[in-house]
Amino acid sequence: MTHGISRRTVLQGAGVGALALFMGGAFPVAAQAQTSLRARYHMTPPSGWLCDPQRPVTTNGAYQLYYLHSDQNNGPGGWDHATTADGVSFTHHGAVMPLQPDFPVWSGSAVVDTADTAGFGAGAVVALATQPTDGVRRYQEQYLYWSTDGGYTFTALPDPVIVNVDGRTATTPAEIENAEWFRDPKIHWDVTRGEWVCVIGRARYAAFYTSPNLRDWQLQRNFDFPNTALGGIECPDLFEMTADDGTRHWVLGASMDAYGVGLPMTYAYWTGTWDGEQFIADDLTPQWLDWGWDWYGAVTWPKADAPDERRLAIAWMNNWKYAARDVPTDATDGYNGQNSIVRELRLDRQPGGWYSLLSSPVEALAAYATATTTLPDRTVDGSTVLPWNGRAYELELDIAWDAATNVGVSVGRSADGSRHTNIGKYGDELYVDRGPSDLGVFSLVPYTRAAAPIDANARSVHLRIFVDTQSVEVFVNAGHTVLSQQVHFTASDTGISFYTDGGPASFTGITIREFGTAV
Repeated sequence: MTHGISRRTVLQGAGVGALALFMGGAFPVAAQAQTSLRARYHMTPPSGWLCDPQRPVTTNGAYQLYYLHSDQNNGPGGWDHATTADGVSFTHHGAVMPLQPDFPVWSGSAVVDTADTAGFGAGAVVALATQPTDGVRRYQEQYLYWSTDGGYTFTALPDPVIVNVDGRTATTPAEIENAEWFRDPKIHWDVTRGEWVCVIGRARYAAFYTSPNLRDWQLQRNFDFPNTALGGIECPDLFEMTADDGTRHWVLGASMDAYGVGLPMTYAYWTGTWDGEQFIADDLTPQWLDWGWDWYGAVTWPKADAPDERRLAIAWMNNWKYAARDVPTDATDGYNGQNSIVRELRLDRQPGGWYSLLSSPVEALAAYATATTTLPDRTVDGSTVLPWNGRAYELELDIAWDAATNVGVSVGRSADGSRHTNIGKYGDELYVDRGPSDLGVFSLVPYTRAAAPIDANARSVHLRIFVDTQSVEVFVNAGHTVLSQQVHFTASDTGISFYTDGGPASFTGITIREFGTAV
């Protein structure tokens, strides 16, 4: 008998100018034509439910990406497999760690065991993944899988290699809550100390383990953060990078739900040091890699041609506040969920002396554009509609103003202006408001408008806006700020417009790179 355990059953501003473009309500899902809404340049599953991506490893000249997959929305499942050479075009290979009765496979990570420390052969791909032993939620434990064909097929050890001791001893409600949060092992080789390191997400801290062979693990010390309102740690990430000034730094990242304190529900990170037993943060206040609603379960991995200075990153474009709901692609294309575009991360020293991760769209994406349109510069005071239409594209431009109080761009605009998503700067916020594009999926407030901090005195902004059939990702200035959002455009939401309130603004360098065919 199956219990249907899924990952979640375990887990308990627009101004007058923008409003002038909005004239109606949401388009009902049932009224849509059955035109495909599949994303053109984002990774989607061939069918079914896509959830957390798993950090890729590099074998056979390609990145091996795994992702959680189920045949039912938010249902139990396992790991499916896809490969990519450039982070844009993916080839799907089906399940590699399939669902077993009462034994779904949740998130984890894989490594290439070059030195054969685990005894499966030099170059074996070894993965640790969380599974609930016997289907018991407090027995979330870490199981080992190995592959000797580059990560295309895996064999499992029968017993967990990291046992959830807390799950066997918990009695109080607080102990039980913590025991039911023991997941998402992320492993890497510590070159300095010649051992494997594993970080596991807990309800209020990150737990670190070390091992000589990927089989036998010793608990070290936890990383505790004082602000428990940041939520529990999921999909933790630990890596070392060389910054732009040549210094080396460790980064601890995690997907966290800080909604209760007005912070993102995406990827938080701390810079600091790793001493072999614990991570010591430079500052216990985290930074955030994305300020939208939908950049969760993110993973990062070394870029093949610059592993010390650059990392790539990808995330699940969804949010557990509404993830389990049906979406338009369920009806039109038989799938639910997509990953973000792959980003390239760099670590830069900031003027105040701290270090921040900056994001840029992976360079290979530009080569898939099928047409490029450059439009004349223009000054807008109020609103104007561009003479261009499309469903999947990058819009790059600069906006500059003096007295205007609200400036921005509307994408996914319907012909009558009733549907659109606004991207703009107002006061000390850079926002993305998908409210006028909603199809009833997000329960509207409060999940329609996402905002990131920006200098209130700023009078210019550079934007790279990536619009696909079901999403918007906005890269601001040099990539200090990114906002990623699901947006359920209909097939006719193809227009673009500019708007201002309180005075004129100049829109310059307007370049549109269209993705006219599916990648």
